[in-house]
Amino acid sequence: MRVLSSAVTVLGLSAFAHGFVQRPPAAFSPVRSTVNAPSAMEDSSTALNGIRSFLSNKFSKTSKVIIDIENVEPVQSISDDEVRALFELWNDSLATGKSDIVAKRYSKSPILLPTVSDTPRTDYDSIKDYFDAFLLKKPQGTIVEGKITKGINWAQDAGVYEFTMGADGSKVKARYTFDYVFEDGEWKIVHHHSSVMPEGIDIATPITKERVRNLFHLWNDALATGDSSTVAARYAKEGVLLPTVSDEARYDSEAITDYFDSFLKKQPQGEILEGEIVIGTNWAQDAGIYEFTMGVDGSKVKGRYSFVYVLEDGEWKISHHHSSVMPEGVLPTPITKDEVRDLFQLWNGALATLDSDKVAARYSKEAVLLPTVSDVPRTDSALIKDYFDGFLQKQPQGEILDGNIIIGTNWAQDAGVYEFTMGVDGSKVKGRYSFVYVFEDGEWKISHHHSSVMPEAYLAAGPVKEEELVEA
Repeated sequence: MRVLSSAVTVLGLSAFAHGFVQRPPAAFSPVRSTVNAPSAMEDSSTALNGIRSFLSNKFSKTSKVIIDIENVEPVQSISDDEVRALFELWNDSLATGKSDIVAKRYSKSPILLPTVSDTPRTDYDSIKDYFDAFLLKKPQGTIVEGKITKGINWAQDAGVYEFTMGADGSKVKARYTFDYVFEDGEWKIVHHHSSVMPEGIDIATPITKERVRNLFHLWNDALATGDSSTVAARYAKEGVLLPTVSDEARYDSEAITDYFDSFLKKQPQGEILEGEIVIGTNWAQDAGIYEFTMGVDGSKVKGRYSFVYVLEDGEWKISHHHSSVMPEGVLPTPITKDEVRDLFQLWNGALATLDSDKVAARYSKEAVLLPTVSDVPRTDSALIKDYFDGFLQKQPQGEILDGNIIIGTNWAQDAGVYEFTMGVDGSKVKGRYSFVYVFEDGEWKISHHHSSVMPEAYLAAGPVKEEELVEA
């Protein structure tokens, strides 16, 4: 260490414009120098003599200037093109896919403030850790616009860059700042700050858990109106509904409205029994178990639910609604024996309309009808309708004389003996019947209908001509 006379005590004086600069401390702060560096380097001894001469002439001899000569470092000139090329070196290191090579582009005491991590990275290991994940996207960057600033042994490049992700072809713009220092004979990144484009950031609209739960009540109130279009309006423009009692996913307002056209006939009102709410940036999720009381008959049904809400056009809407039965034991749709018997009356009422389409509509999508006097099983709606086109000409009305009902999980059976009175001529005919009902799309339908003549009368009388049989 040499001590030179001067009017003030100075550390790291900018008089090193003659070709040398004192090495910056570890906590480097890139402040632009006001002295221009020469284009050529001078001999070190000549430079030191120049320092002494400058200090002697500039300041009085009563004070001291302390210069750490051993820590004096030559000024490294660098052009704008060379600064920009340092980005390309970094970008090339990304292309290797090796995080250790990328981390080596940073200085000994670096700081990385990454685009997609809240954690500042201040050493080799933490920087490598960040790029372990980022390199999985196979990024390659291009500078869209930038400004270069240079000082004594440091340079800055700041602006906007864009990455193309080789993993999926997506493109992402961000703002960047690179500060470079000359360290151990090489330019390294001492500071790298990367941030998303702020105008594209969704500003979170605050919402509380209480308000999220109230969004369910808005939907429930819409159910209470009995208007399917009002319910469908609670869903987002691209809302998805996976309903409890339909296999069909509903992806638009028309399909959602169609589902509630049927469901609202039950006059449902829901209550959340338990649920968990998660809140994100302009979205929220409410998931758990709810129970519906059906106003039409007072029955209760539990289900599991997931509502995902999004902020759309200034209003919280349902983006995703998944409702499912309780899996540990699929809950049957409650039905009593009286209600099963009433299903026969619904079918009999359809006969009274003399409209074969309405009769056929009482059968399920994959129903089977085995008629009394036809050898042909009727296995679709068209064949069933064809059968009743003929039978309804007799103006039949039926009555159950004797029957037995069995109830299962979402199915029921009614079997016994019925008798028909034919309105066209007043004749009466008995037959044996079996109805199997299934719960389909929110309604009980006939899945299987087998009707046959009374066998004892048939066998005792001998062969019967077809025209003597009455279809039932």
